[in-house]
Amino acid sequence: MNISNTINRNICHELDLDWVMAAQANQSAIERRAATLGTRRSVKKEFQAAWLARAISCIDLTTLSGDDTEDRVRRLCAKAQHPLRADLVKSLGMDTLTTGAVCVYHEMVPAAVAALSESQIPVAAVSTGFPAGLSSLKLRIAEIEESVTAGATEIDIVISRRHVLNQDWQALYTEMKLFREACGEAHVKAILATGELGTLRNVARASLICMMAGADFIKTSTGKENVNATLPVSLVMVRAIREFYEQTGYKVGYKPAGGISKAKDALVYLSMMKEELGVEWTRPELFRFGASSLLGDIERQLEHFATGAYSASFRHAMG
Repeated sequence: MNISNTINRNICHELDLDWVMAAQANQSAIERRAATLGTRRSVKKEFQAAWLARAISCIDLTTLSGDDTEDRVRRLCAKAQHPLRADLVKSLGMDTLTTGAVCVYHEMVPAAVAALSESQIPVAAVSTGFPAGLSSLKLRIAEIEESVTAGATEIDIVISRRHVLNQDWQALYTEMKLFREACGEAHVKAILATGELGTLRNVARASLICMMAGADFIKTSTGKENVNATLPVSLVMVRAIREFYEQTGYKVGYKPAGGISKAKDALVYLSMMKEELGVEWTRPELFRFGASSLLGDIERQLEHFATGAYSASFRHAMG
């Protein structure tokens, strides 16, 4: 499922430092709100199954390992096209369900593009010196351009954390704008590496800067940091998205990544998106999970709904 053309793609806006510097984050209030998200009555039965199917459609099915091979990527692409076993698909009536995208390193883009050539599933490539983002700016831009040429239609870039830690907002804006320009028609997801930004206020300000510079999505983490997606960080980022939409009229997507491996966690994130931003932000056009093992647990939960029994995780391909 490609990012919908019915959503006006974000554009590069002028840098508004007054707006950026006015952004604050009340950590205690944010943590109190985050603590309530997972304690409410959860959806049950067919409603839960429907929300879990929605979660599958929002997964960027990912492999970012040093031992990746083309065969592994092809298997991942096959799973993206058919995320549930055939018997579950028949039982649940979810025959058109796919994941939101497949996310790989640049070297694996051609294999993924070929494997998905008969589907509408986009290929996302991590770029710009992922995960540290410490190669030269020239090389990072070239990497984006090569991935786009190879067929990636979504690019997950990593920002330079030092710009945030040094409060050099102009440098961050300029860098992000150059990345956006290099992506061309490919949609760009800006990875903030929030676990390395120091404070929630920095997260809020970096979120605004990246959106001002044209990011189509903002994303929490590379998945390689010590601290990845958390609910407090997510609240800060989605509220920045809401403020940006209210001020500019442009809808920017959100992608939590790293550490989300359980179906119950996916439901919490979806409920947060619905409550904070509305139903439109629970669809793959504006929401993605960066995950690999999450799909296996969702499949187990859907099998329990269909059969009344849990299966062992090793019976599922992504387990």
